[in-house]
Amino acid sequence: MKWVKGVAYTFLGILWLIIILGTAAFAVTQTNTSGSNTNISGAYTGGSTTYESGSTSSSTTTNSTTSNIRSAPYTSAAPSLGSMNNCALALSAGVQNFSIGVSAGRHFIDPVCQTINLSKALHGMGMKVAAISVLCGNPEIFHAMSAAFANTPCPIEGKIGAEATKILFEKYNGKMPTYEQYLKLQLKKIKDQKNKIKIEKIKPNIVR
Repeated sequence: MKWVKGVAYTFLGILWLIIILGTAAFAVTQTNTSGSNTNISGAYTGGSTTYESGSTSSSTTTNSTTSNIRSAPYTSAAPSLGSMNNCALALSAGVQNFSIGVSAGRHFIDPVCQTINLSKALHGMGMKVAAISVLCGNPEIFHAMSAAFANTPCPIEGKIGAEATKILFEKYNGKMPTYEQYLKLQLKKIKDQKNKIKIEKIKPNIVR
């Protein structure tokens, strides 16, 4: 057993020497000189590397950005026209370009619809003659209710039926009466009465 231990120690010693010699063979020598370049040389491939003191590194970065933003123009909002009147028609419109916008709105009243509503209102208050008179302001209704068609003449000066027809032909010459015509005839009637009174005052009374 002793000779085995001797061989083992001998083998370890030889191995230790090989490691030391191999490390010495690949040792690197570095020499520094103040104020000059540093030269690093050794047992490696690639030669020597020289680092120059006071070297300058310069980096320049240029960024150029161009933006072209196009957005849609504002929308011209047409006004909202609400109405509680069923006979009113609301119309609105708007025009818009890239610089200016214009909008407008207006109400339009349907005269036929308004006439019907007024007639219904008068009839609801019990004024039936007045309600029919409102409708008779329309020439088509007046002609349709005349004696030549339905023989239910429109009221004239508060008269209905045959009396209204008589007044129509005697006073208005069979033409559709209007408020303007009525006022004109009434003013003429008042004027004639005044002239008659003046004549009676001027005319002397004869006593027999």
